[in-house]
Amino acid sequence: MRIALLALALTACVPMEEEPATPAPEDACGASHVADLVGRTRSDELVAEVARRSGARRVRWIRPGDVVTMDYSPERLNVHLDDRDRIQRFACG
Repeated sequence: MRIALLALALTACVPMEEEPATPAPEDACGASHVADLVGRTRSDELVAEVARRSGARRVRWIRPGDVVTMDYSPERLNVHLDDRDRIQRFACG
C-alpha cells in the first residue's frame, strides 16, 4: 500500500507536457487595414475610423513619453503618435 501511495505521489510531481500555444496571426490586430492612415492627425473621427477599419478588440494610442504596460496582446492595436499627434506607425501588441 505504501509503495502504491509513494508511486502515486511521485507521478504527481512529474511535469505535464504543455500543449503548444497556437500562435496568433501576424496581423491579428488589423494593422494592415489602417496602414494608409500613417501621417494623419488624431481626431475623434480618426479614432473611430481606426477602430472600425482595423477590427481590433482594443486600440491603444501612444504618445511620446507615455508609460505603457509591456504585456503583449496580439489582438490589441497600438497606434504610435508623434509629438504633434500624427500617426507614426501601427503595431500589434
